[in-house]
Amino acid sequence: MTVFLSLIAGVALAVIAFLLIQSRFSFKAQRPEDYTAAGPDFSIREHLNGPIQCEGVIYGPTGRVTSRFVADFEASWQGNVGRMVERFEYDSGTVQNREWTLTVGNDGAIKATAPDVIGTGHGQQAGNSVVLNYRIKLADEAGGHILDTVDWMYLTANGTIMNRSQFRKYGIKVAELVATMRPKAA
Repeated sequence: MTVFLSLIAGVALAVIAFLLIQSRFSFKAQRPEDYTAAGPDFSIREHLNGPIQCEGVIYGPTGRVTSRFVADFEASWQGNVGRMVERFEYDSGTVQNREWTLTVGNDGAIKATAPDVIGTGHGQQAGNSVVLNYRIKLADEAGGHILDTVDWMYLTANGTIMNRSQFRKYGIKVAELVATMRPKAA
């Protein structure tokens, strides 16, 4: 019985250590206040506005690239409410159309909705960053899974936005997206 209890205690300590490391030193451990003093300031009303060109890759759970894409976005704002229409073209030939409605509070808080987002996403802009947290339902062709998403965007000095998103199911990372977004040339 002592060996069994020692094994259980060891497993419990390993789980606690893993969770502690995840909460302090991982992608998910970032907070908007980590970037408050960093510039240039990222205003989604300004930097996610007009025609935007995007390209990126999606990594699967093993860390290998599972898909590449290019996308065109068109974003417009009426005061604090924005609409962003997205058209993705994947390397498989699949085309995906999405549309976001974004609402920004005077304190930088963000509410985000889209047809494939369950409920309302919530986020914050701070310094050179924007974070959004939401639950997304994948298309039936992609399995129809519901994934928890953490979406970080960082504004660079030349105006390019670097986007990194992680998608989790039951707390386990199943995919990651890395993309760039920048104003489309006239």
